[in-house]
Amino acid sequence: MADKVLDFLEKRKENIELKRRQFERILFNNFLGAYTVVDQGGTIYPVSLVDVSHDGCLFQVPWNGARDTKIEETTEITMRMYFTKKTFIPVVMEVKYGREFVDEDGQTYMQYGCEFDKSMPSFAAVESFIDFMYKFAEHSSLDKGSNKVYFL
Repeated sequence: MADKVLDFLEKRKENIELKRRQFERILFNNFLGAYTVVDQGGTIYPVSLVDVSHDGCLFQVPWNGARDTKIEETTEITMRMYFTKKTFIPVVMEVKYGREFVDEDGQTYMQYGCEFDKSMPSFAAVESFIDFMYKFAEHSSLDKGSNKVYFL
């Protein structure tokens, strides 16, 4: 009987994490452009952010193993997080791993997990943005068309 007891705090944490990831998808796909500068002749190319946390991020790029070159672990890269068409926050990070990933649409991507360099002055802005995403997930409510606003 004891193994059927529901841990409400753990369930709440799971729900908040799910909301955060859903919010990230909407934010990354519709509002936030991200470009990364890789030290390969100064090439700038768009990436898709998959997940962001206080320690780092996961992004992906379309991948063709026959022609594309994998970014090696420990490579330092700069990601530009665009919040308008012409302004961005630079984020320096170190690649911790890269892995091939096949998405639901059948497209192959290379996903890179990176750790932020928190010593960079621009990280303070990114950290505030990450804090906002976590707080949004924790405190946001689903609009069900009600005229009343309930504060929890």
